[in-house]
Amino acid sequence: MTEPSVPYYRRDLARVHHLGFASHAEACAPGILQLLEPVRRRNGLVVEIGCGSGLLTRALVDAGHRVVATDASPAMLELAEQWASGTEEIRRVTLPGDVLPPADAIVGVGHALNYLPDAEAIDRALTAIAWALRPGGVLALDICDLAWGEVRRNAPNLGLVDDEWAIVSRFSTPTPDRFVRDMTTFVVQGNGSWHRDDERHDNVLIDTTAIPGLFAPLGVDVQVRRSFGGEHLPVGLRTLIGARPD
Repeated sequence: MTEPSVPYYRRDLARVHHLGFASHAEACAPGILQLLEPVRRRNGLVVEIGCGSGLLTRALVDAGHRVVATDASPAMLELAEQWASGTEEIRRVTLPGDVLPPADAIVGVGHALNYLPDAEAIDRALTAIAWALRPGGVLALDICDLAWGEVRRNAPNLGLVDDEWAIVSRFSTPTPDRFVRDMTTFVVQGNGSWHRDDERHDNVLIDTTAIPGLFAPLGVDVQVRRSFGGEHLPVGLRTLIGARPD
């Protein structure tokens, strides 16, 4: 697959995200690690969806977990290979079509499922996640609720500049269940020039209160919460925390 055909997180934006937006994974890691402590004690396998550049992956590996890290972006996976050594595997997976390996825990931060094309695809991905979870397995994901768009309906443009990169983001909410970010990145090259790229991220927002009812017939008990632990997440971002009973 050529770089222009990749819809999300091509090479430049993947680099900007890794260098400038690590705080979310860092904030979520302690709560997730606490939830996964029973999995670590039994040497279970953790499957991470939407691993990105490996920020959470590295925290999981450093804590002693066996990890299969997955993402749909080849550029992100290249960074994860460099940043998060020690995994069992780093693998390209695009839900809902690709199969997840059987797991003792499935985790993910960065609301990866909201990048799917519609609510039906998100439901199918959540179903695939449920079926991959072994008895006694733990679930810990974040996902954007409809409230994410409501509170950002008139969000101003955002520009950030660093020595090696710059990003300009423009936000819109064309419908109550869509949140769009049009992003322009500038990344310094080896010869001192700057390379521009543009990406449009179209996120599907869902009513997260319906998610426990989706998981229940599949044998997984799930709660919708506002954090993994003691961290403070952005308004409208929810966590899905649950388990499949032994």
